Amino acid sequence: MIIVFDIDGVIRDVSGSYRRALADTVEYFTNYAYRPTVTDIDDLKSEGIWNNDWEGSQELIYRYFVSQGYQREELQLDYEGIVAYFQSRYRGTDTENWNGYICDEPLLLEPTYLESLTQANISWGFFSGATRGSASYVLERRLGLKSPVLIAMEDAPGKPDPTGLFATINLLEIAKQDQHKKQPVIYVGDTVADMHTVAKAKILDSSRTWVAVGVLPPHVQETPSRRDAYQKIMLQAGANILLTNVQELTPSKTAELVNIVNI
Repeated sequence: MIIVFDIDGVIRDVSGSYRRALADTVEYFTNYAYRPTVTDIDDLKSEGIWNNDWEGSQELIYRYFVSQGYQREELQLDYEGIVAYFQSRYRGTDTENWNGYICDEPLLLEPTYLESLTQANISWGFFSGATRGSASYVLERRLGLKSPVLIAMEDAPGKPDPTGLFATINLLEIAKQDQHKKQPVIYVGDTVADMHTVAKAKILDSSRTWVAVGVLPPHVQETPSRRDAYQKIMLQAGANILLTNVQELTPSKTAELVNIVNI
């Protein structure tokens, strides 16, 4: 059995960090005329193609100015400037010792949970659209993991392209010296793009069992209406099951899911 985890919204709560940096960035580059709400950002993410928050920031800036009567072609947005400003909010102003929003991200699992997977002979790793620096910060510095298997933004095309998912699986199989037997794969994510990634992986490799597990990020669980709307979107995107926290995916639950999918 192989489990591959997304990071943002699954391993850590980014509602007050990545999403806050995105809102700050859009607000700054629209001259403080527009700050996207949490729902605005969720709606963008539900389109399934804006997994990269730098590109998402740029897209919302574009959409604001278009709503004001401008044409995209006449706007000369500075993408590198958008990235730099976003990073100044998320990582902070000190490039050596980060002091931005990333420092205060709540963790959504305990290291003992991952240890329980290992004890159950389940291989696990991470495929995330976060930068390697950001992903390593939470996995190694915050969770204390030693050189975990990780495919990050710099290593593969963005989701829903499944190239990074395949690369993560390959690294896990090499580490376990088990490349000949096709193990079932569970991918755990919190966005439409994550679910679409599994759907595309199934098309490209139908020789193994694929399970798409959706985790509801904390910010959508604040009200029943938002939770229900998000659940509907994730199920429509291909989630086989939805969880409120990743740690609900116990070793016994993984076996149950694989059996259900195979029926």
